[in-house]
Amino acid sequence: MKRTCILLPLLAAIVATFAGAARADGPRETVKPNFSQSLPHIPGKSLVAVEVSYPPGAASVPHRHAQSAFIYAYVVSGRVVSQVGEQPERTYTAGESFHEVPGAHHFLSRNASESEPAKLLAVFIVDTDDEILTTPDR
Repeated sequence: MKRTCILLPLLAAIVATFAGAARADGPRETVKPNFSQSLPHIPGKSLVAVEVSYPPGAASVPHRHAQSAFIYAYVVSGRVVSQVGEQPERTYTAGESFHEVPGAHHFLSRNASESEPAKLLAVFIVDTDDEILTTPDR
């Protein structure tokens, strides 16, 4: 039970920082906590999952995640356009996935459709004490 209490602030930080990274001039994605657990055999590390829902036309501004964050993203529904680091822009459809290495620059993340929603599951392996997990470009 104590682990859950410790990780609730981490989940709140993820949701708040993802929400802050949304585009100011268009529809915004919403982020919903899905799972959070410290890793018992890796002291100081946690696994955190969030659902990122993109209404039609929604996008995030370019951003970076915490230096400790390795991220696995799985497209649950719809189509998501993403560009991470030096990789080319790519559209991922439901059932496809991509990853972000610690410190990677996420240049683009948006719904590929102007008429249908999209959703992805983002799974973070992160230092448990990281408070800010997403920082939008200035």
